[in-house]
Amino acid sequence: MLVEIWSDVVCPWCYIGKRRFESAVAQFESATGETVEIRYRSYMLDPGAPTEGRPVREVYEKKFGGPDAAEAILSRVTNEAAIEGIEFNMDIAVRANTLSAHRLLVLAEHHNCQVVLKERLMRAYFTEGVDVGNIEKLIEYGVEAGIDIETVRSWLEGNDGLDDVNQSLDVAIENGFSGVPTYVVNRRMAIPGAQSVDTFVDILNKIATTSGPELFDGL
Repeated sequence: MLVEIWSDVVCPWCYIGKRRFESAVAQFESATGETVEIRYRSYMLDPGAPTEGRPVREVYEKKFGGPDAAEAILSRVTNEAAIEGIEFNMDIAVRANTLSAHRLLVLAEHHNCQVVLKERLMRAYFTEGVDVGNIEKLIEYGVEAGIDIETVRSWLEGNDGLDDVNQSLDVAIENGFSGVPTYVVNRRMAIPGAQSVDTFVDILNKIATTSGPELFDGL
């Protein structure tokens, strides 16, 4: 079974959903003996974000109407993340442009380490307060994931992966993916949002036991 996940590195619900979906996949694979292949696709919450990061709290205050609204949102996602065993440190998080991170995830897919890299990038952003738009940090994480340093550096210092990122962004628009995370299962069903583990399991079981045509454009 193939699941393609549209998400952004700096999306809190994408990280929360990642944990829930991983739990669902473990249950599904254990019960059925099937294997779920996960591929991450690009989505940018703020494609116009500057290349130099700035405090997330400032971004949320501007976007959602002031300090009180920002605090309410950040507290909620922090609490939800904690339930899933994820530590959010939003007071030190740095909102950055994620284009280079998405390009690196394209490279990681070619090297079969995309899921590992996605986790590392999200932990860097949400837990460690790292600017995930910083090229040197991205090179470090690419090497940690298992890619040769010269390959990573050459990729990031050029424009490699840009066409793949743009294609994923176009697919999201063409198919009406208005938010993330969005999970496309066997190119037949789209699941929006960080659903519960039980909901994910039910959908995986449904897809596994039924047949039908691919329904999404551009995939």
